[in-house]
Amino acid sequence: MEFITIYWWRIIAGAVISYLLGSFSFAVIFTKLSSKKDVREMGSGNAGFTNVLRSVGVVPAVFTYVFDCLKGIISVFITVWIFSLSVDNADILALSDSLRFEYTAYGKYLAGVFCVLGHSFPIYFGFRGGKGITTMSGILLVLDPMPWMLVLTFAVWLTFFLCSKIISVGSLASAVAIVVWNFVITYFFMYRPSLTTDAPLRLSFVITTTIIMFFIGLFVIIMHRENIKRLIRGEEKKIKAKKA
Repeated sequence: MEFITIYWWRIIAGAVISYLLGSFSFAVIFTKLSSKKDVREMGSGNAGFTNVLRSVGVVPAVFTYVFDCLKGIISVFITVWIFSLSVDNADILALSDSLRFEYTAYGKYLAGVFCVLGHSFPIYFGFRGGKGITTMSGILLVLDPMPWMLVLTFAVWLTFFLCSKIISVGSLASAVAIVVWNFVITYFFMYRPSLTTDAPLRLSFVITTTIIMFFIGLFVIIMHRENIKRLIRGEEKKIKAKKA
């Protein structure tokens, strides 16, 4: 595959750096700074925004959310920068503008995958992390075309959350929505308009990115399997922050 052949060391570097950045579990970090406890031993045991909100309080939860988003954004930016290195490479220069755009976009999705993996299985914290939704929201913010992927997915999350008052319901709906929105945006607002230009995108771009997003969404759903069991039993708690 041309993408792997030309960008192989950039792919490895982007994946490793994104995983290592994702492995910073800010739910654990800010909970320990706030309460000297491990959030994974509290509440649901999940190292994520919701459990911090319920078990510790609003302020640590807000910091957790912001920094979990930031690590996703930074992972994407660093990977894009890595993909731009050695621009005098003959193989890269031989690519059309549309192919360079596609391959850089693949780098963004690659960063997203490995940052979410790092978040869920952090090497610095015994591979016990969160479920990936917050980190994924940061990644969606910087995918092309910015920031519509995040806006549309957040609209789905907010709708389901407001109707149920259960964060996991919104998260599960978002995991499905990111696949749908990825296809809609890449096909109708990127691929189709590009066909009238001198640098059209390939249909494989739509298919590949949608498949990647499908597996990210599936991964998030699998990470919510205990929430799904509680939802089926009617035992999933509605959101309620711990008072400071």
